Amino acid sequence: MSIHPSLRSSGALGRTRNVFKRVERLQILKDSAIWDESKSVFGLPKVRTRFKTASSKKKKEEEKKKEAGDSQEAADADAKN
Repeated sequence: MSIHPSLRSSGALGRTRNVFKRVERLQILKDSAIWDESKSVFGLPKVRTRFKTASSKKKKEEEKKKEAGDSQEAADADAKN
């Protein structure tokens, strides 16, 4: 018997997270010197998430440039030997 699609695990979703856990929020606030140990962990200020990644088109362009650079370096190394 197969499992109904609505009952599948949430780990199967390929979405990015848009909310920090409390520990992550505390770490970000500590790094920016907004929060110190004397304050309560309840009622923390909001922290902006920035999980944006490069689009697939940009990634492909970067890979092509990297491959071209690697092949050029290999050609230069062969010419020196």
